[in-house]
Amino acid sequence: MRILLTNDDGILAEGLIALYEELKGDFELSIVAPETEMSAVGHAITLSNPLRVRRFKRNGTFFGYGVSGTPADCVKIGVQEILQQRPDMILSGINLGSNVGINLLYSGTVSAATEGAFLGIPSVAISLNTKNDPDFGFAAKFSRRMIQLVMENGLSEGTALNVNIPAVAEDQIKGVYFT
Repeated sequence: MRILLTNDDGILAEGLIALYEELKGDFELSIVAPETEMSAVGHAITLSNPLRVRRFKRNGTFFGYGVSGTPADCVKIGVQEILQQRPDMILSGINLGSNVGINLLYSGTVSAATEGAFLGIPSVAISLNTKNDPDFGFAAKFSRRMIQLVMENGLSEGTALNVNIPAVAEDQIKGVYFT
């Protein structure tokens, strides 16, 4: 399965790296993410300025593409210009802080997943409900389980899920609630 990873916290953000590390052995991953933090930009796209794409390294090896635009720009340019093959799924996150209520309108994380849905690709936005001492490793493992559920049950073309993971111990999570 080919997965495009993106976010709104920047290409070298802890949450994105944790998700990459958790999934890299089992999926064909590509990263196209903003060069810098782009939180709370909503579903903005870049119209007036040229988008710049740079190759980013991590630990001395190629990690992904950093884009001088918004999370929605990253998904659009990633799918339409950068990637050789269309991804089977788009994952946006892991965001630092929840994306619920009115925050959905401002969220670059959710907007990246929404852009994927606009392009007809099943997409998932993932957020960790904390601002203090985030355990992105746990959130990445939980995200893997969500991906497995999506793979087993399917996700309609053009559908985006918004997943908010509580900042509690793993044994305190009793299930998944869909709203």
